[in-house]
Order: sequence, then structure tokens, then C-alpha cells
Amino acid sequence: QVQLVESGGGLVQAGGSLRLSCAASGRTFSSYAMGWFRQAPGKEREFVARISWNGGTTYYADSVKGRFTISRDNAKNTVYLQMNTLKPEDTAVYYCAADRFPRSIRVHTTTGSYDYWGQGTQVTVSS
Repeated sequence: QVQLVESGGGLVQAGGSLRLSCAASGRTFSSYAMGWFRQAPGKEREFVARISWNGGTTYYADSVKGRFTISRDNAKNTVYLQMNTLKPEDTAVYYCAADRFPRSIRVHTTTGSYDYWGQGTQVTVSS
């Protein structure tokens, strides 16, 4: 069984920064791409960012490109999301997720492509 545990959320003013972490256990972390998604109240869960299994490729939603950076440390089984220049519209619960397939080279941006999810961490950006 895979466990994903997010941390690092909180309340921040617009223009501020936060760094989210997601610690993984229970599967060979380094063999799977990882993604970050978010869900605002009343909205569907949406893709934010993805990093390949070896960290060589990253992909971002247009809404966060240039402000957010996804990274991973396979030695620590952890994936990160550095969020800068935060906006009120970034307010949401943020989830990390693990790709279904090992060493996948496709860019998966839909929730169905990920089979394990964390419990989420709340990010609130005040104006």
C-alpha cells in the first residue's frame, strides 16, 4: 500500500510563497512520476504540475507556469511544490498523487492517470 503525506500548507498573503512537501512510502518512489493537483471549494480537482520519475521533465498548468516549481528528491522519497507570487485564486486544497505506471513518459494531467493520493493540505492566499 502506498502512502502519500502532504505538508507545508497554510495562510499567506498575496505575493507570498509556500513550499509544499509530499512524503511517499510503500512503493519504489523513484520509478513513478508524481503530480500535484488542487481543488477549490465548489470546483473540480485540477492539474497543477507533474515531474517525471527521474526528475528530468516537468510540466505545469498555464495558470501556475513561471510561479510554481515542482521538484523531487528520490533519496528522501519526497516531492516538492515551491509556490511563489501566490494569488488569491491559488486558494485550494493541494494534493500530491502518484502515476499509475512506472517510468511513464507520457504527460498525464487527468486525475484518472494517478492511482494514489495524499490527504491534501490547505493553502489559503489572502488579498
